[in-house]
Amino acid sequence: MPSSARAAAPPGAARAVVVAVTATVLAALAMRRWLELDTAFLWTVLVLAPLCGAVLVVLAATRGAGARFGRANEVTLARGALVLLLVALVAARPDGAVAWLIVVLALAALSLDGVDGSLARRRGETSAFGARFDMETDAVLIVALAALALQQGKAGPWIVLAGALRYLFVAASAPLPWLRRALPASRRRQTVCVLQIVSLIACLVPPVAAPASGMIAGAGLVLLVGSFAVDVVWLARRSGEPLA
Repeated sequence: MPSSARAAAPPGAARAVVVAVTATVLAALAMRRWLELDTAFLWTVLVLAPLCGAVLVVLAATRGAGARFGRANEVTLARGALVLLLVALVAARPDGAVAWLIVVLALAALSLDGVDGSLARRRGETSAFGARFDMETDAVLIVALAALALQQGKAGPWIVLAGALRYLFVAASAPLPWLRRALPASRRRQTVCVLQIVSLIACLVPPVAAPASGMIAGAGLVLLVGSFAVDVVWLARRSGEPLA
């Protein structure tokens, strides 16, 4: 098969990305006008939306997205657009309506979590790309929420660890190859991820103030650290075995 054919994005990928990028930019323009957001918010969206969209199309072409992009990946793409707006809101003043908008966007992103997976299984659209896309979207959502919690004074600098843990794990796998072993599917891992997101959203609700907000965020972080520890111990016990 020619290399160009192998590198072609699945049908529908480019169209879905263009629609998502356009919708995200239009949403950002409306939010900036109605909420009088800082220019930094708009520029963050204008730069990141097309850049992330282009990267996504390339990854869909090279990382096993399947015969077609599919509805499930479109749902994850919608979640990604919401997450990107949250990332951009880190540059905004989190007062009044903006603080509530952050909670609404985060809840919308959370409500779609799991929809993409069940939709993929029902429609026969499961793929390695789709699973990774969903996981990375969750990871960036946690980063954004942790950054917002720190920005709003809802938690101390330690909350950054919630967003950094997965990336520290990936970085550690460079000198420690045994960390690259594929982990078995785990309901515990999925549940803790959701609870971490829920705890961060809860602490961002405007009426919830410190120290209660910090305690809520801290409880989620403790669960996340514990879940990572369980996985690391499982991998360490198999460090002497050859990787598949």
